[in-house]
Amino acid sequence: MSDLPGASALQAALSGEHAAIFGYGVVGARTSGNDRSMVMDCQAAHQKRRDALTARLTAAGVDAPAASAAYGLPFPVTSAADARKLAVTIEERIAALWRAAVAPTSGDDRRTAVDALTDAAVRATTWRQRAGSPPTVPFPGS
Repeated sequence: MSDLPGASALQAALSGEHAAIFGYGVVGARTSGNDRSMVMDCQAAHQKRRDALTARLTAAGVDAPAASAAYGLPFPVTSAADARKLAVTIEERIAALWRAAVAPTSGDDRRTAVDALTDAAVRATTWRQRAGSPPTVPFPGS
């Protein structure tokens, strides 16, 4: 086992990135047009984070959790409105995982956690606007 500060929080964030990628597959199946384009951008961002975090953990000698074959959804997704709501949920959940990784990490890992939290908050805001919801929350990731 490595002495990487915040290793368990980073592992949890990686598991969350796997779930986010899966979730965006569901969102993409129920969207079209500009929403579909945003889904592809969001999914690519999560894939990039997943790949970088997998490499970081592996290089540090820390087990990088693999993706599950499937993930449960928090509610049925049968419409574009449901898909937008799921996208907000995905970003809120990943923001919470990255927020939890800020305190126990240091250096570049902390910078990564802060950047990932910020990116998730921005994506969630955009999805909230598309869903017709109030766009901001007081403390992203809480």
